[in-house]
Amino acid sequence: MKIKDSWLNQPETQAVCAVLTENGAQALFVGGCVRNALLGVAASDLDIATDALPEQVIEWGTDAKLKVIKTGIDHGTVTVVSNGVPFEVTTFRRDVETDGRRAVVAFTKEISEDARRRDFTMNALYAHPDGTVVDPLGGLDDLIAGRVRFIEDASQRILEDYLRILRFFRFTAWYGNPDLGFDADALDAIATHLVGLITLSKERVGTEMLKLLAATDPAPAVATMRSLNVLTSVLPGADDRGLGPLIHLEGVVNVRPDPLRRLAALGGETPDLNLRLSKAQARKVSDLRNIATSSMGPHEMGYRYGIEFSSDAILVRCALLETVFDQMDLLSAETGAGSVFPIVAADLMPGVTGQALGERLRELEKSWIASGFTLSKADLLRDLS
Repeated sequence: MKIKDSWLNQPETQAVCAVLTENGAQALFVGGCVRNALLGVAASDLDIATDALPEQVIEWGTDAKLKVIKTGIDHGTVTVVSNGVPFEVTTFRRDVETDGRRAVVAFTKEISEDARRRDFTMNALYAHPDGTVVDPLGGLDDLIAGRVRFIEDASQRILEDYLRILRFFRFTAWYGNPDLGFDADALDAIATHLVGLITLSKERVGTEMLKLLAATDPAPAVATMRSLNVLTSVLPGADDRGLGPLIHLEGVVNVRPDPLRRLAALGGETPDLNLRLSKAQARKVSDLRNIATSSMGPHEMGYRYGIEFSSDAILVRCALLETVFDQMDLLSAETGAGSVFPIVAADLMPGVTGQALGERLRELEKSWIASGFTLSKADLLRDLS
């Protein structure tokens, strides 16, 4: 079997491969780029595995006039930049020692050893520069079937890196066949090593959770996380009962998956801290949750927050409060988003000034919103007189 994605035959790609192969080394694409090519999905990162040592990759890349960056040389990784396109080139390696967060590695010449240190069988697929797929561990059958399975012993893979617990649910949500359910050996190993999650950095956990929630339908994965106490281990207080309804509503109104919208539906204690969200992300999640559970009407939401935010808040509200979705709420929010309060401070001066001016503007704005934005400037000023 061969992959035939356009990136494979780009001059930039083949130039990096040539740096290795022309010096007698192997060059094998590995991981996500191969997996996605086989699934017909765009690749985001181009990773190359090789039996050449990092020092050789640096030397050969420099001689070929390519930019070489020592991004992770202690772990065998060198970034080679070809015409602005970065390629992570990593020497075949095997784990010597792990503590669940990081590993000490040794270089090897064997592709099978390199494959065995990866997480899931579908990620242990390689491809030569001509696209020929190399499958040392039977991952191709699993990929085609939509079966997310740890390589060999699930417990050992988790002990090497506890983040793989969350990655299991993420990959199942993205690539798993729903009819197959969840791999039983993986679930047993996850339940056994659940305590390892507390050793992970909040940044790594947050990144993985957002990737999971960006899947088309992560609800089954999140529900399984909840049943195994994985969900509350990484986000105490989270409740996934509103997630399924929210995902259904997203399909009804045809909006793209948004992990922050879905995180607002999950709730939980201080997601900004437990998941190390950025300030902007934390603000959006908090505002969505607060507005969705407030008494603010859709028209006022649209006026104060714009159509995109208010649409999200309406969907989250319906999901959390188990209310029937009404398309008119979105139309009302759209009307509010396009409305402009017709009164400015100068309209009330000099008769009203100081603190009384701000209070009076707020009162008039409240009356205007309550009217459904129908009161004109003349109507509002008439009430003032």
